[in-house]
Amino acid sequence: MASSSKTLRTCSNGHQYYKSSDCPTCPICENERKPDDGFMSLLSAPARRALKHHGITSLHELSQYTEKEILAFHGMGPKSMPILRNALQEKGLSFKNLSI
Repeated sequence: MASSSKTLRTCSNGHQYYKSSDCPTCPICENERKPDDGFMSLLSAPARRALKHHGITSLHELSQYTEKEILAFHGMGPKSMPILRNALQEKGLSFKNLSI
């Protein structure tokens, strides 16, 4: 297995970090953007970015989508779904159901 070498990078905010992938996201900036509370604070950075990219910032907005639609978002993985389901249930909400 070939090991990938990490390169030193500097983001636009001046943070220096090492990355082995071509992902341009600064982990220090991402950590600073993480909310302290709410359902978004429970999610990984890619999952948070996926929801924000689609304009979803509240549980009510999230409840307007099916689980399948959410999973189709780039950055959203199956590990996030139980977290989202639980957050919705705590507020008496659920994902949109497609009934026939």
